[in-house]
Amino acid sequence: MNLFSNSKQNLLPCDGELYLFENFIPPGEAKPIYEQLLKEINWQQYQIRMFGKMINQPRLTAWYGEENIAYSYSGLNLNALPFTPLLEKLRTKIEENFQTNLNSVLLNLYRNEKDSMGWHADDEKELGSSPIIASLSFGSTRKFLLKHKLDKALKLAINLTPGSLILMKGTMQHHWLHAIPKTTIKCDSRINLTYRKILF
Repeated sequence: MNLFSNSKQNLLPCDGELYLFENFIPPGEAKPIYEQLLKEINWQQYQIRMFGKMINQPRLTAWYGEENIAYSYSGLNLNALPFTPLLEKLRTKIEENFQTNLNSVLLNLYRNEKDSMGWHADDEKELGSSPIIASLSFGSTRKFLLKHKLDKALKLAINLTPGSLILMKGTMQHHWLHAIPKTTIKCDSRINLTYRKILF
């Protein structure tokens, strides 16, 4: 079934598109997927350059995709590992529901409430001018923040629950920044899979 047939509402008031699909992965399936990803993904903690210094990313990451897919961000140059059967299965489910083609996935592991993702836009040249990014969440619920680049009054906060999917598309990456902040509320780990298409 095409989930867009449910007439999902665009959550952004302007300048792009953002859709939330809760229980995209049913609750009974979300937990075993989370546990499998924890065990089988080749998690790494890379260093990135910030303010002229090399620091550890405040989370673990992994990069998977089709053959010869490379990705560069924050001074990192990553070559994709081959899709695992599970990552391939999840990719197919997303592609069939949203009629899109995705050739890679960046995974993030937030180990606890101290891990985070700073304000950024997914606007690397490899993604093209108006990328479609499908982001799946497993494990603990974390807050997803958005703010408009120019109109500081435009802000949004979404709780990303296990099995939920957000779809970012259109001109969103041109006009909005997003982040996963640290929290003072103790929580277990969360895994985030951001499927995308790298252009050659």
